[in-house]
Amino acid sequence: MSSVSPPTSGDALAEPVRRVGPWWVAGIATANLALFVGYFAPLQVLLPEQIAVLAPDGKESALAWVTGAGALVAMLANPVAGALSDRTTGRWGRRHPWTLAGALGGGAAMVFLSFQTSVLGIAVGWCLAQAALNATQAALSAGVPDRVPVGQRGEVSGWIGVPQSVGVVLAVVLVTVVASTTRSGYLLVGAVVAVLVLPFVLTTKDPRLTERPPFDPGQLWVRSADFFWAWITRFLMMLGNAISTLYLLYFLTDEVGYERLFPGEKASDGLLVLILLYTGAVVLTTVAAGVVSDRLGRRRLLVTLSGLISAVPALMLAFWPQWPVVMAAAVVLGLGFGVYLSVDNALVTQVLPTASGRAKDLGVINVANSGPQVLGPVIAGPIVAGLGGYPVLYLTAGGLALLGAALVWKIRGVP
Repeated sequence: MSSVSPPTSGDALAEPVRRVGPWWVAGIATANLALFVGYFAPLQVLLPEQIAVLAPDGKESALAWVTGAGALVAMLANPVAGALSDRTTGRWGRRHPWTLAGALGGGAAMVFLSFQTSVLGIAVGWCLAQAALNATQAALSAGVPDRVPVGQRGEVSGWIGVPQSVGVVLAVVLVTVVASTTRSGYLLVGAVVAVLVLPFVLTTKDPRLTERPPFDPGQLWVRSADFFWAWITRFLMMLGNAISTLYLLYFLTDEVGYERLFPGEKASDGLLVLILLYTGAVVLTTVAAGVVSDRLGRRRLLVTLSGLISAVPALMLAFWPQWPVVMAAAVVLGLGFGVYLSVDNALVTQVLPTASGRAKDLGVINVANSGPQVLGPVIAGPIVAGLGGYPVLYLTAGGLALLGAALVWKIRGVP
């Protein structure tokens, strides 16, 4: 780790005023790339493949059970790890030890998963992976309010948002092209997660906390009106995203008729095309939107704009389930979500109640990311099965995005 003497507790809790440099931004972005490869490679490919071999007749329910259990662990682990990070007083700082320990633990969990031969063992391994990776996420999330001044947070959040989308593509490539088996895929992902956090942890300073603040378990949830509405806005946007993507593969098969339109191809090939279009659009807008929000200082306006844009593809999918329309919808969704990723992340850092609880509070915010993964199937399943089908599903997703876009104006402390 850095040989420079760490700053004092006052520096650790002070509002940052000095802009961070390109190396710091590149380091935290790379560490976030490791994090999202660790999340998405198992979720998109490895867990479904592994479970399909072990429980071919009940693979859908088994996968839902495993991923649901992992999401529940994530909802608990993120704020708890964040609260512990806020109180860490070691010589290496209060964030870097948790970033590194979580990455190493996540890598070890991937190794454990690679040798499992039962659904129960897979569930245990995925829960361990979620606990470890969420410890890393809690620490990395706090890096922005810890070190980045308000006027630079949109830009930095944009650069951090890029790996969240690129991580999906990289994860799929690593475990389908580079790795030849499920086991080698897990081992490769474990190594990537552990290695990619090292540049950030070893070469950047982490302000040291020399005086541990008191810990009150009752404060795992915060009592701030602005924070509450920021959480609700995030939850609604992510819930809309969750229910709209959950059955996208089946939508391509049953509604769009992808395999009928393109004989010899699978619906998963079309899904990959959509992922690439979406990712390209996110990368195109997320940094630019963050920079614009820094210069305008109008976070709420841009979050509302992103919600309005994100509702458009929901209407497109609901009323025009044709392949060219679906591709256009993927681009529009990426443009809107790219704006949302950077601007909402910057907005959230401005409603944190205290400097001493940044990681814990952001851990609570991150529950709004993982919670919809649990609730999404509960809402989407009955709709697709008999309560209106895919048109109602996508109209519901669009309505949630619009509601989130409207409720951001309940936040009073951010322009």
